[in-house]
Amino acid sequence: MEQQKLNPAIVYVLAIVGLLCCCFAGLGFILAGAAFLIAHTQIKKVADNPEAFDLSSVNAMKTAKTVALVILIINILYLCWSIYSIQAMGGWDAYMEQVNQMMEEFQNAQNQQ
Repeated sequence: MEQQKLNPAIVYVLAIVGLLCCCFAGLGFILAGAAFLIAHTQIKKVADNPEAFDLSSVNAMKTAKTVALVILIINILYLCWSIYSIQAMGGWDAYMEQVNQMMEEFQNAQNQQ
C-alpha cells in the first residue's frame, strides 16, 4: 500500500498572507488561525493512522503548523496592541479625528510643493 503525502503548501500560503495582513490592525489572525486549524486537523488525522502517511510529509506539516502558530501569536498580539492604542487615544472617534488631521496635513504639504 502506498503511503499518503500531506501537502503543507496551503498552510504556508495562508500563514504568510496572514503575516502580511498583520499590518491591518492584526486582522491576519483569521488567515493564520485557519492555517493552524488545517495543519492541526491534518496532524490529528495522521495520529489516527500513522502507517498510512509519509514521515517526511508529516514532519513538513508539523513545521507548517509551528509557523502558522507563531504568525497567529504575532497577529493576536498586534491586534491587542491596536485595540489598546485606539482606546488610549480616546476611542474610535478620537482616532478617526487624528487620522483625518494627519491626512489634511499631508495634503497641505503636497500642495505646497
